[in-house]
Amino acid sequence: MRVLVTGGAGFIGANLCRALAARPEVERVTVLDDLSSGDLVNLAGVDADFVFGSVLDAGPLAELVAGATTVVHLAARPSVPRSIADPLASHAANATGTLHVLEACRTTMPHLIVASSSSVYGDSAAEYKHEDLPTRPLSPYGAAKLAAECYALAYAATFGLPVLAFRFFNVYGPLQPADHAYAAVVPAFVAAALRGEPVPVHGDGSQSRDFTYVSSVTDVITDAVLRRVTSPIPVNLAFGTRARLLDVRDALAAVLGRPVAAEFGPPRPGDIRESRSSPRRLGELFPKVRAVPLEEGLRRTVAWFETFTRPLPDRRLNAGR
Repeated sequence: MRVLVTGGAGFIGANLCRALAARPEVERVTVLDDLSSGDLVNLAGVDADFVFGSVLDAGPLAELVAGATTVVHLAARPSVPRSIADPLASHAANATGTLHVLEACRTTMPHLIVASSSSVYGDSAAEYKHEDLPTRPLSPYGAAKLAAECYALAYAATFGLPVLAFRFFNVYGPLQPADHAYAAVVPAFVAAALRGEPVPVHGDGSQSRDFTYVSSVTDVITDAVLRRVTSPIPVNLAFGTRARLLDVRDALAAVLGRPVAAEFGPPRPGDIRESRSSPRRLGELFPKVRAVPLEEGLRRTVAWFETFTRPLPDRRLNAGR
């Protein structure tokens, strides 16, 4: 089994490559990444081939796809605020980039796993966001991710491409960057708390999320790769948990053993008030996978932040092919 991971030097991608490379069933892991949001040091110690490039480069992409039995497409321009600042760039990376991947896959028909987002639901009033809800994205990011998953499922229906589209919720854990203006909630909170600063809260902090520790995500994707799982409809990849931003602050304080202050700012455009997954379909397809509780996930994340140094890339990483 040969697996190509687009965006494999990013946060989720590098964690996934580490999990895949540890499996004896996986003969080879290849990463395609333009390092626009990923970092080669994330792959230090991972037995993988690295190719610098973009999913928008159709020729090299097709060559890499031709050598893969499974493609996990994670390459994206992340962040709702970034998409609001530059909608065209978000669409190009997230929608057009996915279409390039699909066209490359149409030739050799590998198993394809595509990353979508809970942002496609928008601010639905439903307590649990289930896959049969209408999609009403509130941001260019959500719209581009919806286009990506729709294209993937359309290629499955039209051309018979074996596809599985996951809707990620709020994934967090080691390797997630905190050093930029668009940092996600958990790394922004952890980095600030470890510096002894208030955690930055946009809005009143009562908005809630279904926070998902990264190893739970990579366990599901790895299982999907090994069993070649497909689905004619998208699948939520989260476990139905609910934590307010202030709950995360309090859980982080418990992990650190000291109070953590909050600094409140205005809500951000495009932010969703409540986001909680219905995990029913996920449980049907992946009954053995379990969620890591929030406090345990935060403990592991804090431990990584406290010990993190930027090691040199492992020599096994091949900067060509």
